[in-house]
Amino acid sequence: MDGILNINKPKGITSHDVVLMVRRTIGEKRIGHTGTLDPIATGILLICIGRATKLSRSLTNYKKTYIAEMRLGIKTDTQDATGIVIASCSNYSIDEERILKTFSNFTGDIEQIPPMFSAVKYRGERLYKLARRGIMVERMARKVHIYSLKLMSVSHEFIRFEAEVSTGTYIRTLCEQIGDELGCSGHLSELQRIKIGDFEIDDAVPLDGLKMLYRSGRLKEVMHSPYVISVTKV
Repeated sequence: MDGILNINKPKGITSHDVVLMVRRTIGEKRIGHTGTLDPIATGILLICIGRATKLSRSLTNYKKTYIAEMRLGIKTDTQDATGIVIASCSNYSIDEERILKTFSNFTGDIEQIPPMFSAVKYRGERLYKLARRGIMVERMARKVHIYSLKLMSVSHEFIRFEAEVSTGTYIRTLCEQIGDELGCSGHLSELQRIKIGDFEIDDAVPLDGLKMLYRSGRLKEVMHSPYVISVTKV
């Protein structure tokens, strides 16, 4: 079985958990994902199966679109809602005009320092493993590209926005950067990936429906051919 599955990852599990579930369901060892989603995040996770695993690197390089919600006034050690609060601010006043101006400052090429709680490797070890042991190491800033930031809503301390970004962009780091620019701290509270290249969330297969599709012999109906992808999408 060769192809690419557009899976709608639920909240609370890792991208690797999804790979294991798909592997157990269809009995294929050659399976990998492209573009890690943290457990807090939901949405598109592309799963490459069989010979399609050769396209993993190309698929990872597609630009991605997210709907993010950030909470102002609180900074955490993980830059998202799962972390420990390390700073807070309650005396601030933010309006839509100021938010839009700040968004414009973060559009285009920007630099980000990979968070300690990430899968980036340092001397052969994942940063998040070091962070869990309380070890902090210096990380080099990386250049990423923000194609667009669109404000969706502002409600009390929450800002909801759509972000179209290049590969390698950390949305939780972006939330912290925006919060710092606004002068009130901030962290990622919710995240959904809605697009990777031409793959869209409306066409994604719910993870809990995968077994039924496989047992009924209909899995190939939702699987994208690696040959078509290599010609039209890479």
